[in-house]
Amino acid sequence: MGAFTVVRRARIAADPARVHALIDDFHAWRQWSPWEDVDPAMQREYSGPDAGEGAGYAWQGNRKAGSGSMEITSSRADRITIDLRFTRPFRADNDLVFELVPAGEGTDVTWRMSGEQTGVWALLGKLMPMDRLVGKDFEKGLSRLASAAES
Repeated sequence: MGAFTVVRRARIAADPARVHALIDDFHAWRQWSPWEDVDPAMQREYSGPDAGEGAGYAWQGNRKAGSGSMEITSSRADRITIDLRFTRPFRADNDLVFELVPAGEGTDVTWRMSGEQTGVWALLGKLMPMDRLVGKDFEKGLSRLASAAES
């Protein structure tokens, strides 16, 4: 078993409520998620409320995009938690947390993913840590989130 945590932070020059709205509504992720352009033909399905606790999003795409689902399990002004489940190319259950802290006229955003690498992935994780696999994606996503929130 191999527990992991990936964390990236950014300061976004936008009001926390604006940043929160872009994270809290899966429909808005098409504007900023680093994975949205991996597969232009990706199929998306939304469930539950449009935003906030209980909102769901499932995707199915090419090999690189894979497939899985997310559900917002808690949504507060300062913190959004999401249950992330991958079904392809591998199975994994991870926790996502977005923390939003007012910073002057902007928002400090922390994006954290944690989970367990099991089986073969636990062994591969020693050679290719999860931070190395998705850290740059988080950086790209935070940059795109800033662009969306600041426009």
